[in-house]
Amino acid sequence: MSPNPLANFDIKKLNIFANPAKMFFPKKMIGIDIGTSSIKVVELSRWGQGKTLENYGEIKSVSLYKEPFRSVEKGSYMLSNYFASRAIRAILDEAKIKTKAVIFSIPDFSTFCTSFELPPMSASEINEAVYYNAAQYIPLPITETTLDWKIIEGTPGDKQSSLKIFLVAIPNQVVQDYQKVAQLAGLDLYAVEAEALGLARSLVKEDNKCACLIDIGVQSTTINIVDRKKLRKSYSFDFAGSQLTYSISSALGLGHTEAEELKNNEGLTSSKEEISKTLYLLIDPLVLEVKKVLSDFYQQEGKEVDVVYLTGGTSSLPGLREYFQEVLKKKVEISNCFSELLYPPILGQALEKMAPSFSVAIGVALGGLET
Repeated sequence: MSPNPLANFDIKKLNIFANPAKMFFPKKMIGIDIGTSSIKVVELSRWGQGKTLENYGEIKSVSLYKEPFRSVEKGSYMLSNYFASRAIRAILDEAKIKTKAVIFSIPDFSTFCTSFELPPMSASEINEAVYYNAAQYIPLPITETTLDWKIIEGTPGDKQSSLKIFLVAIPNQVVQDYQKVAQLAGLDLYAVEAEALGLARSLVKEDNKCACLIDIGVQSTTINIVDRKKLRKSYSFDFAGSQLTYSISSALGLGHTEAEELKNNEGLTSSKEEISKTLYLLIDPLVLEVKKVLSDFYQQEGKEVDVVYLTGGTSSLPGLREYFQEVLKKKVEISNCFSELLYPPILGQALEKMAPSFSVAIGVALGGLET
């Protein structure tokens, strides 16, 4: 991988496992999601069409260091290469993971996503056309970014078919940071991928569904529209799960740990008015944003979203799924990213509980098994 801005890091086009000898062994891939306060690691394998969960692990920054895995610098969450690589190495060693090939997810606050149309053209012309047009859609100089793109509508070579492109721009410095983390952790960087693409892959199972994915993270929230398994829209908002904990802590004069426990155990269903009222005041603006995104998509594409999937650690907040379903008048589910993987049945209950936090890591690892 290089910081060449013309490079297309679509994982479907990379093939570092071309060695014929490896055709007789399961292909394995590691997916890693580096958050602000925790790191999730999964190891998946594929033999034929079957995909197996080989290993998984999570480590929180407070378990190892006082510092988080990301620090706030100039309004952005900068990756701490040293702490992140050491934590990853600790997970790999503890779980005895020997696989080297890794795909990192890139969080929404480190990427820029947009879509635009191109006139009819051949497949060989698309890469240059994307590079030429990208400058007017992204806020960074093209020479300082790595571009990834996918065709979400239209057929190359069809003179009657314009093309709709979904574009992801990642600052070169971010790509270089992940290269460094992989190197320090003793891994081979197979690809990097925007977390929105990983979410779409792990959560949307049916080809004909138009789905809205709401990923409520510790520091930010993304709202993504996926139509026929293709990511069409992606929006990022400042709403964060940590805000809920902080508000409960302030309203009741509690410490962070106790406020976090109340949030996770009682949530919107709490009998304490101070808790439920505080949470509703914060969640209502997010619900309004979701309604606006769904309305705008209908106006632009003439399509209704069939289902809403909640993911991210905060998606399990008691009462949240029911409240979204009531307000949005849509089917709302907390999707299980492990549901189509093979694993020992004894793990089923634990994995279902963990699933919202592992959706991104599972998604990017699955992408590496598709080639």
